[in-house]
Amino acid sequence: MNTPNQQDAKAALNDFAELWEGKYLYAEKSWRDNWEDLTVLFKFPLEIRKIIYTKNLIENLQGKIRKYTKNKLSFLVDETAMRSVYLAIRNWGIILNQFLTIYEKRVRL
Repeated sequence: MNTPNQQDAKAALNDFAELWEGKYLYAEKSWRDNWEDLTVLFKFPLEIRKIIYTKNLIENLQGKIRKYTKNKLSFLVDETAMRSVYLAIRNWGIILNQFLTIYEKRVRL
């Protein structure tokens, strides 16, 4: 979901329904019937939502690392590679803090 909140998501669903004029009536009905379950993700901060709707958490992290390292044929020193990986995953600290806050009793370090 690329919408910032539940109200914008509802507006996007209404726009979809208007645009397709009943062509995808079953899909529209399913979304409306299951709205509360489908929009529970808006209860989470944006950083966590991005993880939730990506298909695989590990693939997401690996993709971030590849983004920063793919154009490098090699690193002169290990420290340079570590810095690149740090830049790729630096927002994971924010995400971890949010998980620790939301699921204080479930997350263990």
